Amino acid sequence: MKFERASGILLHPTSLPGPYGIGDIGPTAHDWLDFLASTGSSLWQVLPLGPTGYGDSPYQCFSAFAGNPYLISPEALLTDGLFTRDDLHGRPSFPVERVDYGAVIPYKVKLLELAYKRYQGSSLPEISAAFEDFREAMASWLDDFTLFMTIKEAHGGGSWVDWPPPLRSRDAEELRSFKRAHTEDVERHAFWQFLFFRQWADLRKHALERGVQIVGDIPIFVAHDSADVWAHPELFYLDDEGQPTVVAGVPPDYFSLTGQRWGNPLYRWDRHAGEGYHWWLDRFRAVFSLVDIARLDHFRGFAGYWEIPAEEETAETGRWARGPGIKFFEVVENALGALPIIAEDLGEITPDVIELRDHFDLPGMKVLVFAFDSDAENEFLPHNFTPNCVVYTGTHDNDTARGWYERSDERIRDHARRYLARDGRDIAWDLIRAAWSSVAFFALAPMQDFLNLGNEARMNYPSTPSGNWAWRMSPRALTEALRARLEETNILYGRYMNDQTPSKER
Repeated sequence: MKFERASGILLHPTSLPGPYGIGDIGPTAHDWLDFLASTGSSLWQVLPLGPTGYGDSPYQCFSAFAGNPYLISPEALLTDGLFTRDDLHGRPSFPVERVDYGAVIPYKVKLLELAYKRYQGSSLPEISAAFEDFREAMASWLDDFTLFMTIKEAHGGGSWVDWPPPLRSRDAEELRSFKRAHTEDVERHAFWQFLFFRQWADLRKHALERGVQIVGDIPIFVAHDSADVWAHPELFYLDDEGQPTVVAGVPPDYFSLTGQRWGNPLYRWDRHAGEGYHWWLDRFRAVFSLVDIARLDHFRGFAGYWEIPAEEETAETGRWARGPGIKFFEVVENALGALPIIAEDLGEITPDVIELRDHFDLPGMKVLVFAFDSDAENEFLPHNFTPNCVVYTGTHDNDTARGWYERSDERIRDHARRYLARDGRDIAWDLIRAAWSSVAFFALAPMQDFLNLGNEARMNYPSTPSGNWAWRMSPRALTEALRARLEETNILYGRYMNDQTPSKER
């Protein structure tokens, strides 16, 4: 699928400002879209939107289909009659520039429980009808997810492998009995999903009206402690107790000297193929009901993936195993058409990965903070780009642009200064200009780089289990000076996308 030349910003909704301790998808997100559109930017890239679990990582969600209830906006619920202004008074004093998940989660859960009780105790026919329609439309995954979350709650939040054997192994009579005894709790989780999808649909409608496309993210693997694995154990390499026998990760690389042991269970691709990749087709449909374009994370895993024995504590020991390859994407295209996918082709890329990417003419990724550690042949230097790629200054998994420059040795910094013909004092915007001026059809940068922030604002340190995903943008960040600078950059490099093109005279 071909894309038009455009630009945008990577900013996960949790990083938006607001008074409730975590960014959400309410009025502030709508204001964010207005800001993007005012600069002529037409892409908003987010991380996975699922319900986060251990470590608060959007790449370790309780479901590949559900939404994150912590992103539900309390202010948007006012208009639904589920809250009053008094309900939102007396909130804790949350940090402004980071998410304190330990404080935020119980607060948001308390608010969401109140919203559900208000729904139960009120006459809201429009919401009730919409909720029932939602439950019917999403039943293929919602029933499993709500039951999974209810059982998890009843067992102190523990992993499904530690549940009583009849529930762990999905004994049909035990599940029916449990559901009858916890009907209200199951409905509560379904109602929260309804609220998320309702608010997200409103936000996506606003994005469409403002000419902004949302770029989502599809992690190749799912969390072991998820409704997906619990409901479909036959699709994964698990032992009789439900524990993975092999897990996902990558061997030692730029990010980690011992590799990255992600711990996700690996797919039994033969089983997926045998059922016509039905689960994957449903997953793609679900993602593209929420976003316009999707970054397919760890694309190389569809060609070949690093298989780590589950007993190994690091990713140093493992083997490359064959992925589903061309046949998988042929099935997807035959069923769904050519999807607007960006192939995340970073890391150890072998000829089979390139062949798979190019066979379907998928754009790959270029990351400028990787560009200056070698010579003129470095594939991440802009003069080596082809148009069919997406360039980033950096991603959520590496240093901010300023942080990278400050941590790099003088040889790399000197190469960057000479290549960019700049003195390095404004290195984040130097990289932004290099990305925007390149031939890549999409150019994006994390919001931290537009704000020239150091590594105190870094989003994630791979292989570090805690302290990630917490950065939030300052409420005062979106200044007129920033807006004008980004607008000018979009105009200069032919990336301005708006119905009313401003004067080119400056």
